[in-house]
Amino acid sequence: MDVTTVVSSGPIRGVRENGIARYLGVPYAAAPMGDLRFREPQPHPGWSEVRDAVSPGPSAPYLMKDFDALDLVPLVGDGWVRGDEYLNANIWTPVDREGLPVMVWIHGGAWTGGAAMAPVHDGTAFARDGIVLISIGYRLGIEGFLPIPGVPTNLGMRDMIAALRWVRENAAAFGGDPANVTLFGESAGAMSIADLMVSPLAEGLFRRVILQSGHGFMVRTPEVTGKVTRKVAKLMGVPATAEGFRSTTIEQGLEALDKVSLPTAGLDMRGDNGRDPAYGLSRFLPVYGDDVIPVPPIEALKAGNGAGVDLLIGTNAEEMNIYLVPTGVKKKLGKLLSWFLLSRSHRGAGRVLKAYAKTMKGARPGDVLAAAMTDLVFRWPARVFARAHRGRTWFYEMDWRSPAFDGELGAAHAVDVPFVFDTLATGTGKKGFLGENPPQALADRIHRIWVDFARDGSAPWPQYDDATRQVHTLDKGQTGRDPDMPVEPLWS
Repeated sequence: MDVTTVVSSGPIRGVRENGIARYLGVPYAAAPMGDLRFREPQPHPGWSEVRDAVSPGPSAPYLMKDFDALDLVPLVGDGWVRGDEYLNANIWTPVDREGLPVMVWIHGGAWTGGAAMAPVHDGTAFARDGIVLISIGYRLGIEGFLPIPGVPTNLGMRDMIAALRWVRENAAAFGGDPANVTLFGESAGAMSIADLMVSPLAEGLFRRVILQSGHGFMVRTPEVTGKVTRKVAKLMGVPATAEGFRSTTIEQGLEALDKVSLPTAGLDMRGDNGRDPAYGLSRFLPVYGDDVIPVPPIEALKAGNGAGVDLLIGTNAEEMNIYLVPTGVKKKLGKLLSWFLLSRSHRGAGRVLKAYAKTMKGARPGDVLAAAMTDLVFRWPARVFARAHRGRTWFYEMDWRSPAFDGELGAAHAVDVPFVFDTLATGTGKKGFLGENPPQALADRIHRIWVDFARDGSAPWPQYDDATRQVHTLDKGQTGRDPDMPVEPLWS
């Protein structure tokens, strides 16, 4: 059954089913094409006739890689859905309700891929439980996260801020309370939200955040990322200027992005501290030193920025398995190659691997590298971020182990997402990253924690602080002091 409402740009038509209204592909900003390409997001010119919002809209341009061993389509979508108006939102909401909590989802994908309408992100379960669920798309890769002389920095982040302003203006049209907005995301989405927590441009646009496998350390200076800018320009045969990049096509940019992302691109992305904050997972990160992210987020957090925002933050116990297990790399790595891989991103790689090998006696070198990188890339910086937050903070650990790949995948990066959305069916099957029978009872429990946190800022375990380090394990359902990590004394 059709259902209509009116947003700031004009009337839209969605679909009503089982007491839930769904509106897909609703523009929150003008198409970032033509004269608006490589410019700050602008208000949509609007429409006067009722606009159909019954089918998914276009997505930001991105490359989809085939991966035979594992079906990643549920997590990242099945590829670029072409169309100019990809700065759009998707909304699921209970019919004929008012004053509901609003949750805004920002998808991950290393700032170069992914899509808001990937199957795992279906918002039906949230709407079923009294939440207005909104997911957003934003510019990726070269279009959104490359510092180009003459172009505003952090365009992808600016898109997110524009979307949040749109949510504040239009939440009530979907039965939502604009004063009760929870921002949540996973991986690059969560990292971006950590940046938004301390951004002066996003202040007051949300009340709570949930960071799934995210923290505020994945940022770079424009100078370091400028290496990528110059390399991409060289690959496309244009000057590294606004005019040069505007003279290229989207397709040329995607081809160059693919090449510059290879390990053989010859780019040293380590900062002054000797670390590549992305550890080789992405050349494209938000940069700091502008009006979006004036200083490194961790410094802003320590200074009290974001103190008024409630924080639910967590990581998965075996994050790096998603990168090392399906490829078979984890089983094949020797000590020398493990050191070489880590040394490209972390000064003092030998000391790190030695510390982990000491606590994992008899473990394969690949297992040691996976544990060390899980802590370096995700678990430890997330805990540092939680410790620095001056407001209310709760910490969780996703400890459920996927049986995929004969149990080797385990509590890998992204296995939490279908539990949060109560969309387990999207990740099951022969090539599913959840295996054949993931526990629905655990999905019920995790989904409820997220819903309750969005409703009133509550969580069913004690708050996190530096003294108690209270962490709640989602599968075991236990809360206790977070154990020390070998990387802790080596973090600098």
